[in-house]
Amino acid sequence: MSAFDTTVGVLLIGLFFNTYLYGLVTYQFMVYFNAKFNDAMWIQVIVITLFVTDTLHSAVAIYAGWETCVTNYANPESLAFVSWTIPFTACATSVAAILTQFFLGHRVWILTKNMAFVVVIGVLSVLGFIFGIYSGIRSGIIREVAHFAPLKPFVICWLGFQTSADLLLTFILSFVLSRSRTGFRKTDTIINRLIRGAIQTGLFASMFALADLFSFVLHGDTNLYAMFAYPIGRIYTNVNSMDFFRHHICVA
Repeated sequence: MSAFDTTVGVLLIGLFFNTYLYGLVTYQFMVYFNAKFNDAMWIQVIVITLFVTDTLHSAVAIYAGWETCVTNYANPESLAFVSWTIPFTACATSVAAILTQFFLGHRVWILTKNMAFVVVIGVLSVLGFIFGIYSGIRSGIIREVAHFAPLKPFVICWLGFQTSADLLLTFILSFVLSRSRTGFRKTDTIINRLIRGAIQTGLFASMFALADLFSFVLHGDTNLYAMFAYPIGRIYTNVNSMDFFRHHICVA
């Protein structure tokens, strides 16, 4: 395996997967805005913000591929440095994560009325967001990959807090919803879709975040982490989960 396989190759895989997910997300947003439900303004603002963030990030991801494969085609030394696209990815992912986690945290409050759950989720989300923004900005300042060692503790905190919030949300929502089954097929079908939506949003995002974390810490001299970092935002942006939770509130 050549050095380009673990730098350019894995980066392209992440970009291809991200572009595929962005197509799905765009379809979900179209379905959401064509639905005949009147969501609260703050929910619509979150949805629009997530879509704008996804669009910008996906455009930046395509530019990252162009910059690596075209602009620096005959300049392999450029792989020893990160451009502004990596810091932007960290910041965009942090924004998508905190918005999604706050939305789902609000649903936890509606379903459980347990303030302790909400506070813990909120603290984990805010800490993950702060460390994510800091990691992105700091990586843009350092730039040279060989000097990323001081950045690792902040990345561990970022993805660690972010993953903890996701797993906690997934567990609470799945547990509460599983106890809400009524025995009526129509209602239970909606609840099963709600559980599936919670797992898709939280568990899959956690898997990618952990893969991003371990690849950055253990293989920081490659772009393996980028293969997981670029698609995470699209995994968070799951409009179906918003649609499912709206239905649950309607039938609860």
